[in-house]
Amino acid sequence: MSLPASAQTALQAFSACPGWEQRARLLMQWGDQLAPLSDDERSERHRVDGCESQVWLVAETLGEHWQFRASSDARLLRGLLALLLARVNGLTLAELAQLDLPDWFTQLGLARHLSPSRSNGLQAVLRRMQQLLAERD
Repeated sequence: MSLPASAQTALQAFSACPGWEQRARLLMQWGDQLAPLSDDERSERHRVDGCESQVWLVAETLGEHWQFRASSDARLLRGLLALLLARVNGLTLAELAQLDLPDWFTQLGLARHLSPSRSNGLQAVLRRMQQLLAERD
């Protein structure tokens, strides 16, 4: 499966970081670039269950391709969400179902720095994405 352009950009940026401190800074910068969600979008209806922090996810379709927007009250998590969105936006339902999330964060050099609760939270976001797609199918 080929990488979307935004995911290639992320991979290049994170590959250039020599250590965790630089990656953490870059992660927060990516999170700061997330488009803010409206108050309506930051509602219970869009909240992702299974995350320790507050996470909201909004999905919309462009033909067969999906676009997601997300936010969190946790700054580091916003960065992780931005990287997840870079990887998944523009994918079809079939492509999304094949996504290996741990492998994506390993490629970015972030996997070993993710606590179990953060990894579980990201998996919960991916499950919620798949649920939203199934509901619209």
